[in-house]
Amino acid sequence: MRRLKLVPDHTTLDFFKYQWLTLGSSVVLMIASIAVFLVMGLNFGIDFRGGTTIRSETTSPVTVAQYREAIAPLGLGDVVISEVFDPTFGDDQNVMMIRIQAQDEEASVSPEMIASVEAAIKTVDPSVTFPSVESVGPKVSGELVQSAIIAVALALVGIMIYVWLRFEWQFAVGAVAALVHDVLLTIGIFSLFQIRFDLTIVAALLTIVGYSINDTVVVFDRLRENLIKFKKMPLRDVMNLSVNETLSRTVMTSGTTLIALIALLVLGGDVIRGFVFAMTWGVVVGTYSSVFMAKNLVLYLGTKREWTKPTGEGPSGTQFSDPDK
Repeated sequence: MRRLKLVPDHTTLDFFKYQWLTLGSSVVLMIASIAVFLVMGLNFGIDFRGGTTIRSETTSPVTVAQYREAIAPLGLGDVVISEVFDPTFGDDQNVMMIRIQAQDEEASVSPEMIASVEAAIKTVDPSVTFPSVESVGPKVSGELVQSAIIAVALALVGIMIYVWLRFEWQFAVGAVAALVHDVLLTIGIFSLFQIRFDLTIVAALLTIVGYSINDTVVVFDRLRENLIKFKKMPLRDVMNLSVNETLSRTVMTSGTTLIALIALLVLGGDVIRGFVFAMTWGVVVGTYSSVFMAKNLVLYLGTKREWTKPTGEGPSGTQFSDPDK
């Protein structure tokens, strides 16, 4: 019985052959992402712009598509409709959440507009009730933006400290630079195509950071092992060897993750499409940065070659390297 192999057992690819092109492209794309963000901004969702959430409840089975079709003629802009599931609900208890963005820079949707939405929904099911109506003002939305930025920044700082303690400061710089690359490119593509950016996308960014650093640490672990094993081999060759040895794992992990994400992207519906798109894009750029960016920066900064010596003996972790060797 033959096993399916996406990557041969022993590859000898030169991941530094076009190092200036790959690293240069990454820098250009990061600068372009910042420029697009500054010029076009992000298409913030209700979480960050403010709006109103209406909770509906009915005994009749209804679908999100029916609600969306009824509300569409009102021209409310960003409307998110989702069905609520809870194990405590009865068989005849159907709950929906309708989230409507603030109109014309108002703090919340006007009572007249809420009444229009409720009337439109009642055309689908006259027995529907509305147990609660809640509004999120611009002040709360601004605090959410600040909290989201702090969350991503703290995640990056925590990862940098972890990698620094586990390896060397050069590895920490390379890993965090790769993560910043992933986050900036994700924000850039959301800004370029004006895809709705809400709290679920922030969750996706944090997930991307965790996924990317996991792949990077796998490569770094193998690199550290090979630095001990091949003491005389040039640093560039050791890095190439390490990436080739972990390439099968990288391709299989990213490939299987992408299969699931693409299925969700196509079949998952509008509610989770933004989150899944961010994850799909993040897996692609995260894999790229782990293979082509993180280790390249470590090569430029240099690293300790003798990991078995006590601190203070032999070459330190602060020695620099010639990236062309």
